[in-house]
Amino acid sequence: MRMRAVGPDELPLLQDIERAAGRCFRDIGMPEIADDEPLPLEELARYQQAALAWVAADEADAPVAYLIADRVDGNLHVEQVSVHPDSARRGVGRSLLDHLAHRATREGAPALTLTTFTEVPWNAPYYERCGFQLLDDGGLTPGLRKIREHEAAQGLDRWPRSCMRRAL
Repeated sequence: MRMRAVGPDELPLLQDIERAAGRCFRDIGMPEIADDEPLPLEELARYQQAALAWVAADEADAPVAYLIADRVDGNLHVEQVSVHPDSARRGVGRSLLDHLAHRATREGAPALTLTTFTEVPWNAPYYERCGFQLLDDGGLTPGLRKIREHEAAQGLDRWPRSCMRRAL
């Protein structure tokens, strides 16, 4: 897989990838997450224009996964990473995370952060295998606290959720 920046004409493909990747939440009793709509094209465009959006592309250069990030408290924060189910379990998500880690290191960021469901096998347990560690409330930065408050207001705390950090 080749990691590269998202092209402006590929933004609808990111939505398709996220919808396909989200379907597996239905199988574990989280249909609300499966049915959640991806970010609007305008918001995805902001990530693309800020050079904070990447895809993993197959041999035909077609996107099969994507990652978007924000800058939060001096770190790069994984806002969303989604892998199309047809390309899952091949290290594609890990490659995108490693790509972001290299970018963060070049920028001088000390860590990657993210928020995730703690009991979903392809969430917190997966991220732990990728070098992330769970943060307790005392380890949350102001920006991470704000993200968690926003997630709670959206109802995501119906399922156990936490912040994670990967030191670089």
